[in-house]
Amino acid sequence: MEIASIASVQGLTAIAVGIILGMGALGTAIGFGLLGGKFLEGAARQPEMVPMLQVKMFIVAGLLDAVTMIGVGLALFFTFANPFLSALKG
Repeated sequence: MEIASIASVQGLTAIAVGIILGMGALGTAIGFGLLGGKFLEGAARQPEMVPMLQVKMFIVAGLLDAVTMIGVGLALFFTFANPFLSALKG
């Protein structure tokens, strides 16, 4: 009974980790696509503003990556230090 419960929790955790990583990658890819498109559009309309737009683009790109890295950190936490297993054993 307990072994089946542990296996079930581990399996569902693996699925959740895959969803966390996949959605993080998908969201970042969509965000970078929109960001790059809007940057190119702004640069084409006003070439004299390219340096200012580029700085802002890199700031937003860093924030996009930060959100994804938080998701990776949560996924690693659930993979290696699963709190649901300790609740099941205790």
